[in-house]
Amino acid sequence: MKAISSSPGSRDAASKNLLATARRAAARLVALRWPYSPRALDIGWAVFSALNLVAMYWFAYWETIPFHFIWISLTVVYGFRAWRSSPTMWVLGAVMLTTASGIGLDVWRGTEPPEELTEVPLMAAVFAAMVWHAHRKQAAERSHHIISEQNARLVADQRQFLQDAAHQLRTPITIALGHAELLASNLTGQQEGQDIQVVIGELNRLRRISERLLVIAAAAHPGFLHAERVALDELTMELLRRWRPTADRRWRLGRLDRVTVQADRERLSLALDALLENAVRHTGHADVIQLSVIRGWPGMPARLVVSDSGSGIAADQLDLIFDRFRTGDSQSQGTGLGLPLVRAVAHAHGGDVTVHSKPGEGSEFELSLPEPTSIWPEPPLGPEGSDEQGVVPRAEGAPRR
Repeated sequence: MKAISSSPGSRDAASKNLLATARRAAARLVALRWPYSPRALDIGWAVFSALNLVAMYWFAYWETIPFHFIWISLTVVYGFRAWRSSPTMWVLGAVMLTTASGIGLDVWRGTEPPEELTEVPLMAAVFAAMVWHAHRKQAAERSHHIISEQNARLVADQRQFLQDAAHQLRTPITIALGHAELLASNLTGQQEGQDIQVVIGELNRLRRISERLLVIAAAAHPGFLHAERVALDELTMELLRRWRPTADRRWRLGRLDRVTVQADRERLSLALDALLENAVRHTGHADVIQLSVIRGWPGMPARLVVSDSGSGIAADQLDLIFDRFRTGDSQSQGTGLGLPLVRAVAHAHGGDVTVHSKPGEGSEFELSLPEPTSIWPEPPLGPEGSDEQGVVPRAEGAPRR
């Protein structure tokens, strides 16, 4: 082992040499890219223009082509270089003077009419207009870049603030909630008991807000998801078993296809919990809450559908319900962060969430996820529209778990 191992110093030296070699190779690649170096481009244009200027002086009847070559090449080079205003004016003045002298020589020889001299200011005017637009474009790009950087900093600061605030709130809320629950167990008066229950309820609401703020703020982070294979049909049945005892509703399984996707099981469960919480809050004891898992055609996303027969959503609110702290009505006891959390989780998975609703007819929320990693062609686990009572029904022939 000692014979083949290397010392830390030799490994560091080898790493530095490798890094230096990579930098030299990158420098060579950069040097080979168009338009090479700015100085080489300027020198090349100057040589090309000088040759064309000589042609203008030498050929008395052929000055039109080199004349236009000079002006066209100047415009092309400026498109790559975009000199500052002072060098641009000097170059423009030099080109105007030299090309005018070339045409003037032909006019003096009598080979060209004097009207040919008007081409010089005309070409200069066209070039000046192009320079003006180029400078406007540069100014607009600089402003856009500055504004984009400022917006990016603002978004990053807001996200960091949400994370910090939620983190700092969790501990005091948990402590206050523990003390409130301890007081509730020792109080004997009815009024005091009701008061402390209000305190406990509001503290629980604050805790949910802080937890959801943390999830929403972290949704854009690259490490937000910990993907694994998730069977959506099994996850749906698990959620239904967990939620059925918490609310007196008519719980149903709709279409339940066998679909497995790459997803973060914990985050996806949070999003579905938020959808079910929203459904419970806007339904009564006689209303239906139905869960479905629908596989699409090959290449199409899988869909998790939570529908209810509750109060529904007004048409003017449909575009606003996924905004933060939108609770739908003034009497709602929600946090206003449940549906924004659903959207954040869906987007983090590369999917989306949509809603279809009419007042008095209920709502249907559809959470779509990217193309499943595997789809089995077995029949759905739950019959369409079947009531969920007791044990969740299985399809005929489905394996026991």
